[in-house]
Amino acid sequence: MFVVEFVAGWLAQSSGLLADSLDMLADALVYSASLYAVGKTAIHKANAALLNGSLQLLLGSLVLIDVGQRLIFGSQPEANTMLWIAGLALVANVICFLMLFSHRNGDINIRSSWICSRNDMLMNTGVIVSAIAVKQSGYAWPDLLIATVIALVVVNSAIGIIRQAKQVKRGERESVSSCCG
Repeated sequence: MFVVEFVAGWLAQSSGLLADSLDMLADALVYSASLYAVGKTAIHKANAALLNGSLQLLLGSLVLIDVGQRLIFGSQPEANTMLWIAGLALVANVICFLMLFSHRNGDINIRSSWICSRNDMLMNTGVIVSAIAVKQSGYAWPDLLIATVIALVVVNSAIGIIRQAKQVKRGERESVSSCCG
């Protein structure tokens, strides 16, 4: 879904779709790092989380740069593409959410995945609302606003993950919670 949403976002000139697609990539990285770290030492988990947080920080920053570029040079997002692709992404995230629902109070990694799916559904809904606002107003600002919100959520999560990972490496914490943006 990341690839579909990224390509559609690029073609539709939608920072919101690009941001949501990069958030999906960040989630995939979280899941991969969590799977890698299962059964490993706290230092391995901290290193995986540090890599994960750093990649999320990079992705969030790239979205903010994209928004800045579109503010300076202008863009006209294609609202219909935004609407359909964000709707498809919402369906994918609802399926993941439902699959994880019964495990939402279990292991920290499963709980984190469930939280990621829940947050992604909110972000997908935000992109859908922004697509409707772009279509109604004819302006790009709703798309740029949702992209900025998504990017800031990802950056904030990344900073928290990096901070926790560093604390684990210093021996100040026992585990890293890989919460998603």
